[in-house]
Amino acid sequence: MTDRIWTAALVVIGDEILSGRTHDKNIAQVAEWLQVQGIRLAEVRVVPDEEDRIVEAVNTLRERNDYLFTTGGIGPTHDDITVDAVAAALGVGVVIHPEARATLERYYTDKPGGLTEDRLRMARVPEGAELIPNRMSGAPGIRIGAIYLMAGVPHITAGMLDALTGTLEGGAPLQSETMGCWTAESEVAGLLRKVVKRNSECQIGSYPFFREGKVGANFVIRSTDASALAACAKDLREALTDAGYSPVSGGI
Repeated sequence: MTDRIWTAALVVIGDEILSGRTHDKNIAQVAEWLQVQGIRLAEVRVVPDEEDRIVEAVNTLRERNDYLFTTGGIGPTHDDITVDAVAAALGVGVVIHPEARATLERYYTDKPGGLTEDRLRMARVPEGAELIPNRMSGAPGIRIGAIYLMAGVPHITAGMLDALTGTLEGGAPLQSETMGCWTAESEVAGLLRKVVKRNSECQIGSYPFFREGKVGANFVIRSTDASALAACAKDLREALTDAGYSPVSGGI
């Protein structure tokens, strides 16, 4: 275990996400899964089904993060171009993975039409890639180096993440504690700034809300160090109390 913070980026690929026809559910589940692995999701980019845009996103984000995940665009249709784009970004060719082909042949044995050319597209991988098991359908995910290509369908993505659990090197898991208060966020901005300055190993996120006709805010303290987290939470509670507020553990 190490205190180094490992980071990952996620590229969500698909015109249907940008048009609003499909509501993305993968960002939250990838972020939650990564946190359990001790890896922080540092940034997310949503891009259309355009190869040059995917290539640019892949190359930019993989350079400044330990891992890169993509969701979407690895199916059998003409607009499923993630494999081609990632291969282009890495400067490698695209090949039919023999194990992926065999998996698809078994999966489609009793399906109408069998393994068609379109379905065989799901066996294409960047040269040198390995497979991520997919227990939900025939098409596997793909791993090449520190890049992970996963399905866009959330329950299939969840299965692929489950198959990857425990296989990525990571740092200390990010821990959190929430504290709520009936106050306008702007009224305690200076107080929060001072607490953050005194607790350099922690981050504090402020999330305002309007409820029951009143304004309030929940403050989420995050750290990889349990003792630093506890000290920061104590500091924040005392600061809010001294300022005349009544902080609530666990949030409001």
